[in-house]
Order: sequence, then C-alpha cells, then structure tokens
Amino acid sequence: MTAPAFLPPGSMLGVMGGGQLGRMFVHAAQRLGYSTAVLDPDADSPAGRVSHLHVRTGYLDEGGLAELAEACAAITTEFENVPAAALTRLAARRFVAPGAAAVAIAQDRAQEKAHFARCGVPCAPHAVIASRDQLDAVPDELLPGILKTARLGYDGKGQARVATRAELVQAWEAMQGVPCVLEKLLPLAFECSVVVARGADGAMVHLPVQRNLHRAGILAVTEVGEGVLPAAIAAQAIEGTRAIAQGLGYVGVLCVEFFVLQDGTLVVNEMAPRPHNSGHWSIDGADLSQFDLQVRTLAGLPLVAPRQHSHAVMLNLLGDLWFAGGAERTPPWERVLALPGASLHLYGKPQARPGRKMGHLTLVAESARGARTTALEACAALGIQAF
Repeated sequence: MTAPAFLPPGSMLGVMGGGQLGRMFVHAAQRLGYSTAVLDPDADSPAGRVSHLHVRTGYLDEGGLAELAEACAAITTEFENVPAAALTRLAARRFVAPGAAAVAIAQDRAQEKAHFARCGVPCAPHAVIASRDQLDAVPDELLPGILKTARLGYDGKGQARVATRAELVQAWEAMQGVPCVLEKLLPLAFECSVVVARGADGAMVHLPVQRNLHRAGILAVTEVGEGVLPAAIAAQAIEGTRAIAQGLGYVGVLCVEFFVLQDGTLVVNEMAPRPHNSGHWSIDGADLSQFDLQVRTLAGLPLVAPRQHSHAVMLNLLGDLWFAGGAERTPPWERVLALPGASLHLYGKPQARPGRKMGHLTLVAESARGARTTALEACAALGIQAF
C-alpha cells in the first residue's frame, strides 16, 4: 500500500522482529504517543516485552501476519533477515517501510554489490561464486581475500579469510558450496558508517558520519564528533549513502558501512535496511535519534535534520562481560554510572552469552577528547580492551 500522508499519535505502529533494535523503536514510538505491536516468535523478545501487542508467531505465519496487519496502521522491520516474502504479504494490506524489494537486495551480497555499482559507489574488487566453474575462474588478484556467504552472514558469521586457492576451495566447501562473494583483502585504515533517513516524499536527512572499530567481526566502539575523521571522507561517505538510498527508492532508516583504505580511498562495504548498532549514540548525543527518524519515516512525520549536541563514544556491551574472570557475575555498573556523561542501555535479554549483544554504553562530553577519555575509563572499569 502507498504511504499514508500522516499517522497521528494514538495509531498503532508495527515492527517485524523483537530484538534490541525493535525495543528502541518501540520506546521512541511510545514517547510520541503511538501504540506498538511486535511480531516475533520469542516470548521473551526484548521488544515484545515492552510493546502493547506481541504477536508470537514465525515471520511467515499467515495468521500472525494477518493479526499484525489488522492491528497496525504501518509496519517496519528491525533486522534485515526478516523474509522479504513476509513484507510483501503485509504490504498488500498496510504501508511497509522499508519495502520488500530493498530488503531483498540487502539480504544478498551479490545483489547488494550490483546495486552499489549502479549507484556509482565503489566497493572492493570481488567475484561472485555460485558454482565450481566460478570458483575455478576466480582471478589471482583477488587473493588474499575474504569469502562471505551471499546470504545470512552478519557480525562476522559466514566469513573466512583465504590467502591461497587451496584455502579458498576449502572454505567454500566448508560453507557447503552455497553462493558466496569473494572480496579482495584491502589495506584498511579504519571503518565508518552513515545512517540516513528517507521519507516517502523523497526528503532525506542523515546523522553525522560515525567512525567504527570492529573486533572479531562485531562492532566494539563508535566515535562521533569533530575531528574524529577527515571532513572530505565524511562528505564522500554521506554522498555515497544518499545515492544508495535514492537508487533504492528507499523509505525508512538505512545504514551504509564503508572502509577507508590506507591511501585515503573510500569503498562501500555493506548496507543494513534498518537502524544500526553504530547509530545508538544518537539517543544520547543528538536531538533526534535514529529511532526517532524511523518512527517519523513510518508515520509520515516531518524529517528534520538531527543536530549532534555532544561528542560521543558508544561501547558495545557483549555477554563476555558477565563472565570476566571465569564465573558469571554482574558487571560493575555502579562504577560506570559514576562517570560523567555515561548512559547505560541494557536490552532486557534474560541470559548473557559470550558474543551476545546485551547492551551499549554511551559517553558524551563537550569534546571528542573528553568523550574518549571517559570511555577509556569505562573500558578499564568493565574489562573491555582499550581502543
């Protein structure tokens, strides 16, 4: 269905997926007076536990989709692996943003890279491998590289570094010969990302460019503020992100991640058709968060450019913190909350596990140096590796 001109507060907004991103969307929507509904099979899902309605079914369950469509005026998604077919079914009855076509592209690395090329945004040299013949035809210059499954890989999953043809064959076979993308390993200086919001009317706004540090394929640290990365690179990243969103005819919040090479070249890595871990700082460091923007794009509210009011560092809090020293424990939150400018966000997940995203900590200050200094104190208190 087409986008509504305006959904007033009191309307019910739906979200496919009940994780932490859905939870923060629900909080943002409820703050504006909207009712919320979540479809997620997990009875303990973080978003479902705080929403007005929790539809506890699978993502392709016809009854669950019908219940969600009946209850809601518009529906969004909080993770990219919601089946695109489910979004198509919902869109027959309700406005859905982002749309199934955009989500389907983001779910397939080969289609994603083809879209980047159509938009004129350069990505790493790569080859699509969907057969033994394509495997044998991989150019030598793509090695060493990173082999990634075309679908379902995230947070470092479904990936393998390969230096030789023998390692490439072994890795592809270990991935059961599913379609993959081999990307040339490039000399990386750092990573960055841009969160953009685009309305159904084509209006587009964005958050400041975010500098990111990953560990073991999972985002560990995001820094945002003056001097965190060169202005020319930030401008290029924003331009590329806007082109990618425009090329999709996108509606909603989109995050695009980039690699900055040692020679200063910017190449696009991947996109996420939803709010992103690297944008969480905006809840505490800007006057409009990425979740506020998600609500606005879904409900047809005005898109106003967010203003960053504080320099910020965001630390990802993984379940490993609950097992520091071997025995399960409660991390020393009292030490962290004694730091100036500290905001702790825990996602309400009932069980901590190593590698599981349990929350995030944002440190804000009047300067980038001040935010970083306080963040390093937080790292020391929690036992997080310094950056």
